[in-house]
Amino acid sequence: MGEKTYDVIMFDLGGVLIELTGTSRMIEWTDGNKPVEELLNLWLKSNAVRNFESGRATPVEFASGIISEFSLPVKTDRFLEEFPYWISDTYSGVKKLLQEVSGTYNIASLSNTNELHWDRISNEMNLPNLFDFNFPSHITGLLKPDKEAFSFAAESIGCLPEKILFFDDTLINVESARSIGMSAYRVSGFEELSEMISQLKLL
Repeated sequence: MGEKTYDVIMFDLGGVLIELTGTSRMIEWTDGNKPVEELLNLWLKSNAVRNFESGRATPVEFASGIISEFSLPVKTDRFLEEFPYWISDTYSGVKKLLQEVSGTYNIASLSNTNELHWDRISNEMNLPNLFDFNFPSHITGLLKPDKEAFSFAAESIGCLPEKILFFDDTLINVESARSIGMSAYRVSGFEELSEMISQLKLL
């Protein structure tokens, strides 16, 4: 095998390696009056979400903000009781794939997340230990799709963006990664990720 095209493969977590379940609940609580794509875009742009996922708000402040922004018919304590479980678990086969990929490349995670989900990702799924580098937004203070999140990851790893391959389930994040020189692909779920890894002949 010749020189590798990439030194680092970087993964988003939710929707790529971890199954998400919160969308259906938000649709239910908003009476389905917004298309899924619109709901997801509003979530990404939400002040409450951005403050929480960059580590600038408490869980209670986050819950109150979301309930207010989306006019949700629930109380703060009910929301916080459910929210940690808006991420389900890793897709079947994820840990095996990561172990295979890490035999050839350094691997990293770059995820917009928060203290409640990161606690489950760390302690129940034991996912961060599989990566060489982790960049959870609530700890770095940097959020996708902001270019700074991608630049910070590359600089922290000590790798040129051109030597990093990134997978995410959101097109705007993929476009932002590409804008600083990374190779990036949109994949939705573990099956699409596996197919793309096969197409790119990474293993």
